[in-house]
Amino acid sequence: MFPMKRFAIGLTAALAVAILVPAAVISAPKEEKGKPAIDAKAREAGMKEAPAIVQASGAGCTVSDARAIGEDKKAGTKYYEVACKEGMGLAVIAKKDTAPQIYTCLESSQPGPDGKVGGLACILPGNQNWKTDLGPYVKKANVSCDIENSRGIGSGAKNAYFEVACKGGAGYIVQTTAPINLAGDVSVNSCLLYEEGGNVSCKLTNRQTQLAVVDTLNTAAASAGTTCAIKDKRYILSTKSDNYFEVACQDGKGYVYQQTAASGAFARAIPCAQAGFVGGGCTLSDAVAAQTEQAGFYSKLATKAGFPCDVEKYGMLPTNDPKKEIVELKCKNSDAGGIAVFTATGGAVYDCVTAELNGFRCSFTKKDVQFARLTQDLVGFNKASCKVSDIRVMGANDNEGFVEVACSDGLPGWVLGYPTGVAKPAAKEFLSCAQAKGIGGGCKLPTNKTKG
Repeated sequence: MFPMKRFAIGLTAALAVAILVPAAVISAPKEEKGKPAIDAKAREAGMKEAPAIVQASGAGCTVSDARAIGEDKKAGTKYYEVACKEGMGLAVIAKKDTAPQIYTCLESSQPGPDGKVGGLACILPGNQNWKTDLGPYVKKANVSCDIENSRGIGSGAKNAYFEVACKGGAGYIVQTTAPINLAGDVSVNSCLLYEEGGNVSCKLTNRQTQLAVVDTLNTAAASAGTTCAIKDKRYILSTKSDNYFEVACQDGKGYVYQQTAASGAFARAIPCAQAGFVGGGCTLSDAVAAQTEQAGFYSKLATKAGFPCDVEKYGMLPTNDPKKEIVELKCKNSDAGGIAVFTATGGAVYDCVTAELNGFRCSFTKKDVQFARLTQDLVGFNKASCKVSDIRVMGANDNEGFVEVACSDGLPGWVLGYPTGVAKPAAKEFLSCAQAKGIGGGCKLPTNKTKG
């Protein structure tokens, strides 16, 4: 799992648009029935001049309406507002022999510190929903958010950043290309990924509100059979597909809730005893005590499955079957471990040789620990002279898997076949390397390769 890191990005301020425009070159539009009136000549000039400028800027905008806002003849600069078929309108600053500056209506219409909007505020009829016009960008990133409010944050050399607040309390940072273009790359990340007070951070929602999603997940967890009266909660991390939150419960237990990032739906509750793989595990509850209790539980299950093991350490392996737990076990006072597959009705434990034949790989147990077991299996085929010094799993099919072994005396080794799907299988087939040349590319251990 590769967690997303918290962001720190250098930006150019994008909300000081008003001070970029000399007040003298822009006259406030007249009002009709309490709304700004749009001069017909200004609209005619805008539709004649602005589309070509917008197209040259690279902004993703098919101009559907436009108006000329003003002109600074001395500086050779013209100002426009355009409405786009794609949704997000733009304010445009066009200066002769210089690339045009493009601002979204979200940026140009944002009130300044004095509560007033500047001369580039958007007034065209098609630009009146600028607080929610980021909807198509959020949707493109497959994030579910009924936008309640939004704001511009700033731009870098290649990217622009915005914040959206969703109904229900969730919030996100939207990253797009600069200038904004729906056809370009878009990423949408939870506000929880960003440090409060940073240059890219959320201001439309607060941490407490953002964490309210945990209460929703807790309700879903209860419906799935995990009950927790929440004492404390925290955000842990996000991956490309999931978000993870920790909850500490009043009864002393703790869980990590996994949430599907795109839909916001509850995925599963992971007991703290099994959650060490998520950002270092639980910190709000006593994870060590939970792990000790869980190790004892796995000891009982392993013994019941015919693999006596006083579990010292365990590690969870991924599974798409919610009815199974796949766990690697390390036993106290023993170098040999195994891979356990536990279900509600029982389970099986594979030693580390046969585990690999069944699609699992041990990390706690060293390879040489298995040599004695394989040496003994060779005795059953009257090959007691071979003391196993190396092994290689050649591959497996639905019924049988094959292991190549090398002998310590340097003489050619052998290939043993084992049934798959069996926890403690006896070798059922014995082959020379010559006989096994069609299996897994044949023998490849150094002392087993054909000389010359």
